Amino acid sequence: MLGLPARVRACLFDLDGVLTQTAKVHAVAWKEMFDGFLRERATREGTSFVPFDAVDDYDEYVDGRPREDGVRTFLAARGVHLPEGSPDDPPEAETVNGLGNRKNNLVLRRIREDGVEPYEGSVRFVHAAREAGLRCAVVSSSANCRDVLVAAGIEGLFDERIDGVVAHERHLRGKPAPDTYLEAARGLGTDPDEAAVFEDALAGVEAGRAGRFAVVVGVDRVGQAEQLRAHGADVVVRDLADLLESR
Repeated sequence: MLGLPARVRACLFDLDGVLTQTAKVHAVAWKEMFDGFLRERATREGTSFVPFDAVDDYDEYVDGRPREDGVRTFLAARGVHLPEGSPDDPPEAETVNGLGNRKNNLVLRRIREDGVEPYEGSVRFVHAAREAGLRCAVVSSSANCRDVLVAAGIEGLFDERIDGVVAHERHLRGKPAPDTYLEAARGLGTDPDEAAVFEDALAGVEAGRAGRFAVVVGVDRVGQAEQLRAHGADVVVRDLADLLESR
C-alpha cells in the first residue's frame, strides 16, 4: 500500500521540500544573500551585476548541499573564489563561512516570522509507513533540521536524524555523496538495499543512486521531473500522497 518494493524496511526522508515547505524559504534566502554579495562586488569592481537565479542556480548549485558547499559551488561557477574563513565568521565577512552564516541568519529570521508548515501528503505517508512497521529517518544537510521539525510539529515521527550537525560531528561528506543516507540506514539497522530514499533535490537523488538504495523517490515540487530522473530517481511523484493513492 506504500508503493514501494516489498523488501523495503526503512524510509529515509530529506527535510526541505519533501517533509516541510521550507525549500522556497531557502531559495529566497540564498537569492537575497548572493544578490547582495554579487551587487556589492560588481559595484566595487566596475563589472555587470548578474543576479542569482532562484530556480536554475538554486537547483544546480545549492539545493540539498551543505551550506558551505553551496556557497563554494555557486561562486566557483561564477569564477569567484573566496577564503574559507571559520565557522564563527560574522555574516558580513566575505568568506565562504561568512556568506553561509549570512544566508543562515536570513533563513532563521523567516522561520521565526513565518513558521514552518509540513506537507500534509508527506505526513500522511510517514504515518502510513510507520503503521506498516517501517522505520523512518530524516536526512538533511541543514544544521537547523531539529528546529524545523519541532516548529512543524513532526519531530516525534522519526527514529533517526542525520543532519548538518551530525554530519559535521561524524565527518560525513554531504550530498551528492551518499554518506549521510548510508549513516541513517546504519542507524536504523538496515542495509541500503532495504531502504527507500525520498528527495526533491538533484544532489539528493544523486546521493540515493550512489548509495545503491532499494528505490530513490524523486519529489517534484517545481516541475523538474526529467532532471530528477536523469540524476538518479527511480520514481517521480508530485507529492508522497501519490504513492498511497496509486495503490
